[in-house]
Amino acid sequence: MKNVIFAGVGGQGVILASKILMQVAMNAGYDVKESEVHGMAQRGGSVDCHVRYDTKVYSPLIEKGTADFVMAFELLEAMRKLEYLSPQGMLIVNRFKVNPAPVEAGLAKYPEDIESWLCSNVPRCHVIDTTQALKEAGSGRALNIVMLGVLSNFLEFDQKAWEQAIRQSVKEKFVDMNVRAFNIGKNIRT
Repeated sequence: MKNVIFAGVGGQGVILASKILMQVAMNAGYDVKESEVHGMAQRGGSVDCHVRYDTKVYSPLIEKGTADFVMAFELLEAMRKLEYLSPQGMLIVNRFKVNPAPVEAGLAKYPEDIESWLCSNVPRCHVIDTTQALKEAGSGRALNIVMLGVLSNFLEFDQKAWEQAIRQSVKEKFVDMNVRAFNIGKNIRT
C-alpha cells in the first residue's frame, strides 16, 4: 500500500496533482482511493488530498503516522500535515511561503524557522526551491506538476506512464507545458 498526502493552499494545484497520481496508478492496474479537503481553497486556505493505491484499498483516508510521502507545496502546510508522515516516510516540501489570513491581517507572524526545524527533525526531508524550475517551465501555475516530477523519482511508475496520465488529466493546450514542468521537476536533485 502506498499512502501519499498532497498539501498546499488554494490555487497551487493540489487537487490536480492528486488526480494525476491517481490516473498513473489506475493505468498501472492499481485500486486507488482518494479523499480531498478544499473548503476554503478559493480564498488561499489549506487544501489536502490523500491518495492510496494497492491491489485492494478499502479506505481513502490515511491514518496519522502512516503516510509514505507528504508532498507539501508550502512550508507551513508541511507542518500541518507532518503528523501523518510515517517514521520511515519522506517529506518533500517546497521552500515557498504563503501568508495565511492572520498573518496578512497583521494578527500573527509567519514562523521564521520552519525549514531548519523540518531539516533537523524529519530524517527524510527534502526541501525543494522551485523558483528556477517554475521560470524554466514558463508558468508559476506549474508548481504542482514540478512537485510531481520530484515525487516521481521515488515511485515505481516510468516516464511514459506519467506523461500519459498528464495527457489524460489536463486540457490539450496545456499538455506540452505540463510535460515540460514534470521533466524539470524530475531533474531537480534532492
